[in-house]
Amino acid sequence: MAHLVLPAMLRELAGGAASLDVDGQTLGAVLDVVGSRHPALERRLRDESGVLRRYVNFYVDGEECRRLSGLSTELAPQAEVMIIPSVAGG
Repeated sequence: MAHLVLPAMLRELAGGAASLDVDGQTLGAVLDVVGSRHPALERRLRDESGVLRRYVNFYVDGEECRRLSGLSTELAPQAEVMIIPSVAGG
């Protein structure tokens, strides 16, 4: 079971939860479960074709998932997945 840590700005889309415990062997499988439970949160994490949104970073046990295998990144039991939106300014 993965422990998904949500930033404050996304918590209201998950019923106010700071984190979610979700079953899944890969990052994509975990996000599928999250999407079925919290569709509004899903839309902020992946686009209509299921691809990770460019401006949202996912860290699996401290490693950026795009440097691993993206949505196919395998998750160890009790893996921590942190979601960190990119910050831009001007």
